[in-house]
Amino acid sequence: MTLHMTGDTTGQPEIYTFYQQALTALHEAQIPFLIGGAYAFRHYTGITCKTKDLDLFVSPDECHHALAVLQATGYHTELISPHWLGKASCREVYLDVIFSSGNGITVVDELWFAHAVAGELFSLSVGFCPPEEMLWTKAYIMERERFDGADVAHLLRACGACFDWPRVLRRFGPHWRVLLSHLILFGFIYPTECDCVPRWVMQELIDRLQREAHAPLGAERVCLGTLLSRAQYLVDIDVWEYHDARRPPTGQLTAEDVAQWTAAMQRERNSS
Repeated sequence: MTLHMTGDTTGQPEIYTFYQQALTALHEAQIPFLIGGAYAFRHYTGITCKTKDLDLFVSPDECHHALAVLQATGYHTELISPHWLGKASCREVYLDVIFSSGNGITVVDELWFAHAVAGELFSLSVGFCPPEEMLWTKAYIMERERFDGADVAHLLRACGACFDWPRVLRRFGPHWRVLLSHLILFGFIYPTECDCVPRWVMQELIDRLQREAHAPLGAERVCLGTLLSRAQYLVDIDVWEYHDARRPPTGQLTAEDVAQWTAAMQRERNSS
């Protein structure tokens, strides 16, 4: 039986104890970490979501150290995906150690920690992932079985008016169309909350769209859809021979990273 949490561990002492001990061990080992996932989402939006794990974000250089500390604390640990994800568990309670994203884009760097938001969780003082970086990560999740667009809209509604928008634009960089698509949907979802997104941001992105419409087409056939879904654009890569945007020079993943992440997806589907 898998325990499903709601972001509130009241009445679930085994979960509370596991997470409190794990966070304490990492703190005592002086490993910087941030709280993300459902717990951070609740912190910013007030929305409680079902979850089966706690998401911890660390820098890439700290992942192996964090897993070693958690293993020494008595938990089973595993590097699930070498390019972005480790996991610790105790019985049916899980903790994800995240240092990037499945598409290799949203690497945890020093800015995550510089802009972290202080809070409390499991009676401990913690830092929560900045809402800007949460939006950046969630904006790329457009799988058939999971689409984080509603989370993006709720983060914009709750925090958009206070966002560091120049940093958000820098985060998306050449993928600004992904951001624009979510902002357009936000205006559709919340027609009376458009002031959560500054007008200059929308105008900047629309101006880019207009300029790009008159630019010459690129010479290389590339599919950026794999940055949004690891499954739904495989036909473009495997059959129609588009370049996979996750691979250099457009991306950071190796052929082994892509193969491992695709195989993990297939195992998840077979077990569901």
